[in-house]
Amino acid sequence: MSPARGTSRARSYDPARTRAAVAAQLAHVRTAVGELTAEQYALPTRLGDWTVRELVAHLAMFLGSVARSLELPTPSRAEATLQEYPFASAPFAAAIDERTRELAAGDDPAELLTRTADEFERILSELPDDRLLAVRPGAMRLGDYLVTRCLELVVHSDDLAAATGTKIPYDRQALAATTRLLADALAAKAPGGSVEVRIPPFAVVQCVAGPKHTRGTPPNVVETDPLTWIRLATGRTSWAEALDAATVSASGERSDISGYLPLLS
Repeated sequence: MSPARGTSRARSYDPARTRAAVAAQLAHVRTAVGELTAEQYALPTRLGDWTVRELVAHLAMFLGSVARSLELPTPSRAEATLQEYPFASAPFAAAIDERTRELAAGDDPAELLTRTADEFERILSELPDDRLLAVRPGAMRLGDYLVTRCLELVVHSDDLAAATGTKIPYDRQALAATTRLLADALAAKAPGGSVEVRIPPFAVVQCVAGPKHTRGTPPNVVETDPLTWIRLATGRTSWAEALDAATVSASGERSDISGYLPLLS
């Protein structure tokens, strides 16, 4: 079940910095895809039975969402919050998978990504940040929706790198936005103040119902790096795997947050 709206204070994102982050991470992805070989397109990914070919087609599909939204009537008001986005994909998973496979079976994925990315960048140059878009999980302002494009680009950059062994850079602001969005989603899913989750240098959130920490060293602390957090929050790695690899530390009797993960389905 998605968390209720308004379960924690909404974080604001600077639209100009978000636009720059999307552009920078998209440039990294386009470079990586442009260097893929035919053999690499056939490699498996950690996304079910998708190959790299389906992954690249999916990259094009989510970039095309802005253009598709412009074909629909302009919404009268914003309906969805950023915190809701990580929980929104599950009901549409089958449709997303079907459309991804259709795209992968058609056009050359690299050419499709190039065309879609060019159109995406052109549209962004023409639209104001407060333009309302008819998107999932509900109408959102462009400035907010671009934060979700940061998330998708960063998460799938990691998927592509894992599948192909390609080293893909991460734009610092795109990584920061993704980390914060997923941290805030955790706080919304598990409201409370008994556990402090630290993801330096980008985010600190309080979560999980129970005795609230007010001063001094919190009794329950989880700390990890941004990429490990993103992988935990999106199900790319498990809590047990991260503990075994010492990429996450957890202290205190309430610090096991595995029951709230993953966030992004």
